[in-house]
Amino acid sequence: MTNAATPGPHPDRPGSGRSVSMRDAVSDSWSVRAAAGRQLAAAAEVPEVARVLARLLLDAHDTYVTRETAQALLLRWDEHGLRLVLAALATADPDTGDDLQVAVTDVCEQSAEDIERLTALATALASDPDAGVREEARGLLGRRQP
Repeated sequence: MTNAATPGPHPDRPGSGRSVSMRDAVSDSWSVRAAAGRQLAAAAEVPEVARVLARLLLDAHDTYVTRETAQALLLRWDEHGLRLVLAALATADPDTGDDLQVAVTDVCEQSAEDIERLTALATALASDPDAGVREEARGLLGRRQP
């Protein structure tokens, strides 16, 4: 007896949400790439997805893709999301770096509670094995000091 197809998305099946988003991440359309970044952010802990997100954060063609992907990652409020944004900040050109920093401000610095949450995450990443992530996390913490 064969199993009937189970309804709903399956992460590894062609045509699934993640597969479509992985394909869309290389689209010529900036809006399609931005949508892919937003969708893929939910799976930032998956190494293959994290590599695609890292590329979208440094999108060479449109800063909207950068900002949308960064905001989606930051809205996770976890180390996986912030780590990817900090790694991108460490290697970004000045314009892209500005867009990434705006995303951090827009998502993570809107209230005292947000700043506390960001500080806790940055503290955890201040000892990250990746030097770029470590330095960017320490930079965030340095800006929080009186």
